[in-house]
Amino acid sequence: MRVLVTGGAGYIGSHTVVSLLESGHEVEVVDSFVNSKPSAIRRIEEITGRAVPAHSVDLRDRAAVSGLLADGRFDGVIHLAALKAVGESMQEPLAYYDNNLGSTYSLLQAMAEHDVRTFVFSSSATVYGAKAPVPYREDFEPLESSSPYGQTKVMIERVLEDVAVADPEWRIALLRYFNPVGAHESGLIGEDPQGVPNNLVPFIAQVAVGRREKLSIYGGDYPTEDGTCERDYIHVSDVAAGHVAALEHLVASAPQVRAWNLGSGTGTSVLQMIKAFERACGRELPYEIVDRRPGDLAAFWADPTRANAELGWAATRTVDDMCADTWRWQSANPTGFPD
Repeated sequence: MRVLVTGGAGYIGSHTVVSLLESGHEVEVVDSFVNSKPSAIRRIEEITGRAVPAHSVDLRDRAAVSGLLADGRFDGVIHLAALKAVGESMQEPLAYYDNNLGSTYSLLQAMAEHDVRTFVFSSSATVYGAKAPVPYREDFEPLESSSPYGQTKVMIERVLEDVAVADPEWRIALLRYFNPVGAHESGLIGEDPQGVPNNLVPFIAQVAVGRREKLSIYGGDYPTEDGTCERDYIHVSDVAAGHVAALEHLVASAPQVRAWNLGSGTGTSVLQMIKAFERACGRELPYEIVDRRPGDLAAFWADPTRANAELGWAATRTVDDMCADTWRWQSANPTGFPD
């Protein structure tokens, strides 16, 4: 297939492009490069030995997006482009609604205009909110989120369901993934957060490489095995493989719109992740336990049964694999991608 990947220079996007190319698909990337760097594209080409055409476009520019799709060269779109920092979204909700919703509307309109109706959407486990029973299942309702970032995912899922009802030619995958971590085994691409990392593993990695003094653990008195929060961590390369599996399933089986969890099905605590990273980097890492962070849940993880059965997909890499690959990336690229 000929696939357009939005946000293809980003963390999950770059790994998805690699997986698509290695699966024999043709890929082009569109990215605004607001939170990514063009050098990621060069690294993808180095890994795969394939050229990757990349277009610097803000997806809210409807004319520019329509121009990308105008010549009919794409069979489908994987949409990963979005602002994604939960804390920032609380401070700048209008920016998140404008970017995440506006870019998706523009993209869907251009796709319909040019008869491209196969669509894989990068959603999130945040759509389950605080009331869903653990493990999270795709049939839980109602979806909700405590952050504007998560609400954009909920709203886009609703939009996509309405689009599919109005036009049965659409084939749409909603991929709700949990906590992607790790890096490509080559060490050439990985997570490169701008500013202070919002997520646990890149923060641990920056402590390990000497960019930050120590890690703060938010809460040590949760009702979990060691008192720290538990999350479902999944290797980014497994997430990337999930996108390929979903895309190929849409074409082969033609479900109109379907949600799948991409998760391991098990929880790992903050302290367990730190210990795994210490095994990867070969030394103890400094941390302190501080007050709980408002809104954090004690523990949640995925029920990946549907993806296992329908996509033939499963998470295959362990927490130790995730940490070893992250450390390989971070130690070789202590300040992230070059400009």
